[in-house]
Amino acid sequence: MTPADAAWNSAVGEAISALDTPQFPQSLVDALQLVAGFDHSVMFCYCGEARPLDLFDNFPPGKRRIFVTAYQEGPYMLDPFFLAGSRGVDEGLHRLRDLAPDRFYQSEYFRSYYVQTGLSEEIGFFVHLPGGVTGVISLMRADQSPQFSAKEFRDLKACEPVVGALARQHWQALHRRFSSAGTTNEGPPAIQRQIEFAFHNFGKSVLTPREREVVEYVLKGYSSDAIGRILEISAGTVRIHRKNIYAKLGINSQGELFSRFIESLTS
Repeated sequence: MTPADAAWNSAVGEAISALDTPQFPQSLVDALQLVAGFDHSVMFCYCGEARPLDLFDNFPPGKRRIFVTAYQEGPYMLDPFFLAGSRGVDEGLHRLRDLAPDRFYQSEYFRSYYVQTGLSEEIGFFVHLPGGVTGVISLMRADQSPQFSAKEFRDLKACEPVVGALARQHWQALHRRFSSAGTTNEGPPAIQRQIEFAFHNFGKSVLTPREREVVEYVLKGYSSDAIGRILEISAGTVRIHRKNIYAKLGINSQGELFSRFIESLTS
């Protein structure tokens, strides 16, 4: 056994001892830091279209405003991690860039929100929890740090069984927190209903159902070609829809479209 193995085993032991205590998330982060270093970590859980819960983060106050407070106000609906969780992505470690749409890095979500995070890369462990909840343990490197190498990613990926087992044990009752936040047998509370149907209702008074579909995929970061394939129409038709959307909403750019959508969530 190498010293590194001994340190990892000791750190995992600490995490096991911390199960069901507030110290568990930090203990898990400390163990993963021994495998591959990173600058920040955040643990969100998602349930349907409800606002995500922040289970743990180690951001300084200024960063936390961007990564957590602003994120929970609505931009999370355009986050590739959130969208992957909602469509049932496989458990395990994933790179954000592998889950993102083809034009994510040209999307207004990236330019108006994600670029503020100042990250060079984000990867995350996805864990399926009881009650339809998905936990995501994100590991982040700031823009002055290199992206995770292939070896670092493989080493972290080898930790999937340990991370998954510990997370499922510690957060097995998270679905109750979503219930206590207001979900009932009669349906979700008003704010959750607003978010759940935001894409379908955005601009409903002036946009057609097809135009609202185009808005959704534009905001999520899909190119006209990709939207055309999804909706089974030509890329040229998608561009015509976008022109009509801008005219009907009285806007001139994707930036204004993004702002209008976020305003519709918080109004």
